[in-house]
Amino acid sequence: MTTPPGPPPYPPPPGGYPPPPPPSGAYPPPPPPGAYPPPPPQQYPAPPGPYAPPTPGTNWWAVISLIFGVIGGVLISVVCGIIGLKRAKQGHGGRGMAIAGLALSALWAVGIVVLVAALLIFGKDSVSATEVKAGDCLKELPDSGLVITVNTASCSEPHTGEIFSVMKMPDGDFPGTFAIEEYQNKCAPELADYSPEAARDPDVGLFVLYPSEDSWAQGDRAVTCIATTDSPRTGTLEK
Repeated sequence: MTTPPGPPPYPPPPGGYPPPPPPSGAYPPPPPPGAYPPPPPQQYPAPPGPYAPPTPGTNWWAVISLIFGVIGGVLISVVCGIIGLKRAKQGHGGRGMAIAGLALSALWAVGIVVLVAALLIFGKDSVSATEVKAGDCLKELPDSGLVITVNTASCSEPHTGEIFSVMKMPDGDFPGTFAIEEYQNKCAPELADYSPEAARDPDVGLFVLYPSEDSWAQGDRAVTCIATTDSPRTGTLEK
């Protein structure tokens, strides 16, 4: 006896059967290309700007040149000024100070030269009032009997005064005005001995240089008698 055939099998679902699940512990398959958006571009910081040049140090040579140029240290100022200019060219600054120091030194040098020349030209006949002697002639009389220097001249040249006596007072403490006046009164007899004709001439006067208290402390003991005339004269009074 035969068994009748059973019902036909069910048809497969549309699209086929899904794939079996992956075994436990397996990684899922990677997503297909284009499934994720591309990562954003990475931003890098901008490179740093150029470095500032280093600040130059103080040019002390130029500073010293300026200081000594102000106070008159010509030699030091010139040497330091030259070195300061060289360092300024190397980027150390201070060029203006070095030039100022050299300029001031030049002014000091010119002033010194002018002063020396003036002393040589106008002061060659100026001598200490304590160094004159009888027979010396003076170009002009000083304004006071208390002087430090006088201007001498040859008696053959025009002059207004002629020294005929220099008396020395004794050492000791300053004697005071009265004692000095006593020595001044001795000048008239001294002129009579030096030149009797001048002593009788009414146009010849007397002028006296004498020590002050300050000059006495410095060793001045001279009372200097001078014969004077109102107008310059030539020649000596001594007879």
